[in-house]
This record gives sequence, C-alpha cells and structure tokens, in this order.
Amino acid sequence: MSDLLADKEAATKAVVDWMTKKAGSKTKFYFKDFNKVFPDDKPREIKKVINKMVQDEVLEYWSSGSTTMYGLKGSGIQHSSEGEE
Repeated sequence: MSDLLADKEAATKAVVDWMTKKAGSKTKFYFKDFNKVFPDDKPREIKKVINKMVQDEVLEYWSSGSTTMYGLKGSGIQHSSEGEE
C-alpha cells in the first residue's frame, strides 16, 4: 500500500481534487478510473478507500442497473434528481 492510501485524509483529498478537475467533462466515474489516481496500488486497497468515502458521504454510488459508477456527493445527476429513491 502506498503512503497516499495509508493516509486516508490525503487519499480522500487526492480523489476529490482529481474528480473536481474532471468535473467539466464528466461527473461519474467507473471504479477502474480511480487506478489513475493510485497507479501503484492494488485494486482491493483502492476499493477500500473508495467505499470508505461513500460511507463518509464524500462520494455516492450511481447505478444504471448494470453498471455502478461513483460521483462526488451532490454534483452531477444522481439518484435523487432522477426520481429514484
């Protein structure tokens, strides 16, 4: 595990900063997109950080039914604004 993933606050900041920079072109991301933020880490470790960010309500899930994506809480079109509960 990299030092960045070991420091949860730094990892959260790195994800939020990366997603904010991309916000002009997209607001939802596949899990594999987060490999670009943590290229030296294993997917299982990245998944732990991303799931923790969902629990902490920094990120939220978006699902089309067949695909799950992640977005910053409150940005872009999410479940609540699509009439889904």
